[in-house]
Amino acid sequence: MYQELDKCPRSLLVCEKSNFEHEKSRHDTHVSKHYFNHKVSVVIPECGALSSRLASVINNFSKYFLVKNLPVYEFLDKDFLKNVVWNGALYALSYKTSIDQDNTIALLPNSQLILSVDKDTYEQLGLEGKPSQYNHRQPMRYVVTIDLTNKSMDPEGKRYQRVLSGLKERVPLKSDFLLGRHNSGADGDRALQSLLSRYQWKEHRPVVSSHTLKDLPCPSLHALDLRGDQRSCDPHSFLEWLGAVSAGVSCDNTAASFLSTYVCPEPQTLVSQALHCTVSGLLLPEDIYSLLQELRRYFDEPKFTSWLSLTVHGFMDSPVSWGDAEHGFHKGGENFYNLVLFKNQDYWLHMGTGSHDRCPP
Repeated sequence: MYQELDKCPRSLLVCEKSNFEHEKSRHDTHVSKHYFNHKVSVVIPECGALSSRLASVINNFSKYFLVKNLPVYEFLDKDFLKNVVWNGALYALSYKTSIDQDNTIALLPNSQLILSVDKDTYEQLGLEGKPSQYNHRQPMRYVVTIDLTNKSMDPEGKRYQRVLSGLKERVPLKSDFLLGRHNSGADGDRALQSLLSRYQWKEHRPVVSSHTLKDLPCPSLHALDLRGDQRSCDPHSFLEWLGAVSAGVSCDNTAASFLSTYVCPEPQTLVSQALHCTVSGLLLPEDIYSLLQELRRYFDEPKFTSWLSLTVHGFMDSPVSWGDAEHGFHKGGENFYNLVLFKNQDYWLHMGTGSHDRCPP
C-alpha cells in the first residue's frame, strides 16, 4: 500500500559559496541565464516592511503579455526579427503546455527558437532536430533548435524559407504565449504592437504579495559554513525551512497542531519578525538582477540580521532551464535557485533541479 510514495525521483542540488566582489563570481551569469522565471521569494529576518528602495525596484518589474493562439511563424516576420528578436529583447514561452505531453515552444533572448515536439509533429515539420534526452526506450519526443541570428536564417535565404514553410504550411504550430521584453526601443515597441494587433492579447503586471511573520524560529547561518558542519544547518534543511515559510507551515511543532510536526532546523534563533515578499508572473532576469543588486545594498546600514534570502523558481514546463539546457518534467519539473546574502557580501548559491535536467552550470 502506498508503495509509490517510496519511489522518490532523483533530484540534484548544487551548492557553492563566493563573494559578490570576487572577480570570478558567477552570480550574474546564473541569474541572466535562467530565462523563464515565474516566482521570486524574498525572506528578510528582523524586518517588518519593504524599504522604499526595494519596493520601487519590485514595482518596476517589467510588464508582460498573454497572447492567444499565436502562430509560431509570426516570430519569423521580417520586421519582427529585425526590431525585436535580433535585439535580444524578447522572452516568449508557450502558456499552459505540458513539456511531457504537448508541443512546447520558447524563444530565448539570444534569438534561439526552441521547439520541443512529439514524434509525429517532428516528422511532419521536416526540420533538423535531436531526440529528447528524456525519452524512454524509443524516441517519442524531439527538440528542434533554430538560431535566428545564423546567416542561413537571412529572410532571403533558402533555410529561412524552409523553416517558414514548415511552421506555416506543413505544421502550423500555434499556442497561447507569454511574451516579455526588456528595453526593446521605439522600433521594437512598434513591431511588437503590430504583432499584438493581429491577435487577442492582454497586458499583465507581476503580482506582488508581502506579509510579516511574527516570532519566527529561524535557522542560524554562518557565511563560512555552507555545508552545515558546525555553525549552520545543512543546505537541504535550510531550503526545506524556506519552503515551509513560503507555504505558511508552522515551524514550532506545537502540541495543538494536528497538521504539521515540522520544526525549524538547528542551530536556530527566534526572530521577533521577518518579512516574506513574493512576486509572480513572467519575471525577466534583468529585473531579478536589479532586485539582487538592491538586496546587496540592504546591509549598507546596520541591521539586526546577518543574512537574507532570495529564491527564484523557473516555470515547470519550460523547455529549457539554464541557458539552452533541455528541461523535462518527470514528477515535479523543478528548476530553481536560491541566493543567501551575507553582510560582508559573501553569498551562498543553491541550484536545484529534478531528474530530467542537466547539472546546473
